[in-house]
Amino acid sequence: MGMSQSYGVPDDTESIATIHRALELGLVFFDTAEVYGPFLNEELVGRALKGRRERAVIATKFGFRIENGTIAGTDSRPGHIREAVEGSLRRLQTDHIDLLYQHRVDPHVPIEDVAGAVADLVRAGKVRYFGLSEAGEENIRRAHATHPVTALQSEYSLWERNLEPRIIPVLRELGIGLVPFSPLGRGFLTGTARRAEEYPEGDFRRGDPRFQGENYDANVRAASAVQKIAERTNAKPGQVALAWLLQKGEDIVPIPGTKRRTYLEENTAAVSLKLEPDDIARLDHALSPEAVSGPRYNQRMMATIDR
Repeated sequence: MGMSQSYGVPDDTESIATIHRALELGLVFFDTAEVYGPFLNEELVGRALKGRRERAVIATKFGFRIENGTIAGTDSRPGHIREAVEGSLRRLQTDHIDLLYQHRVDPHVPIEDVAGAVADLVRAGKVRYFGLSEAGEENIRRAHATHPVTALQSEYSLWERNLEPRIIPVLRELGIGLVPFSPLGRGFLTGTARRAEEYPEGDFRRGDPRFQGENYDANVRAASAVQKIAERTNAKPGQVALAWLLQKGEDIVPIPGTKRRTYLEENTAAVSLKLEPDDIARLDHALSPEAVSGPRYNQRMMATIDR
C-alpha cells in the first residue's frame, strides 16, 4: 500500500526495484488491493512482476465500492466480487490470483455468500485460495465452514495485540494462517515515528490517534524497550519487532510495507535474529495492551473492524 498511497510521495521506479530485489532475496509473497491507489498499486505490482509471475505469490483484496477515486462503502455482493476480480486480474497482468481476501466484512452480505462466490472463482481457476481481513471470530468460523479460509490478514504487532485473546486461538484451531499488516507499527517500532502534525497532508499517520498528543509521548516510552533490546543485540529496532513476530509461530507471516530497497534488506535480516525468551517476555510486558496509548484507528475506521 505504501508504494502507492498513504505514506509519503510515490516513487514507482524505486518501488519496482524493491519488488525485484525482494525476489532476489527469496521473498515471494506480495500483498496488494484494488483500493490501494485506488487501482494504482495493482498496476504497479503487475508491471513489476511481468516476466516474473511464476516466481511470485500474489495476494489482493476486494470488498469496497469505489466511486470517483474514493471508497464509498463496502460491497461484497457476489456479482461485485466477480467484477472486482476481473479488474484485478487485468491490472495485475495475470490469469489467476493466488490469495484473494475480502478486505473488510460487509455487514449487508452474509459471509456464506462471500465464501461461495470465492469458491466459484476457485473452481474457475481464477483464484487459488480464500482469505479474510479484520474478520471476527464468528465470521471466520462461518466462512471457513462454507469454503476453507487459508489466511486472515489483520493488524498485529508488538503495539497491537488485539488478536491474542480470541482470534489467534480460533485460527490455530481451524488451521488458518495469520498475515499481520503494519508489523512495524507504522514506523513507531523502528524508532522513526514523529508527531502526527509533523507528517504532510495526506499521510495516514497525520490522523492516527497513537501519533497525537499525550498518546505519542506514552507510546514513545513504551517503544523504548524495543530500542534497548536492539542496542544489546546489535540489531535495528525494526528487526527486533519483526523477530518478535516471527518467533510467535510458523503460521505467522508478517508483511512489512517498505517501499525502498534499503529497508527491505534491513527487514529481511530479521529472519536471522533470534530473541532470547527473556527478551520476548520483556517486550510482551513493555508493550502490553495496557501500555499502548490510544486506539489504532479513528472512530470511522474502527467501525469497519469486525470485532
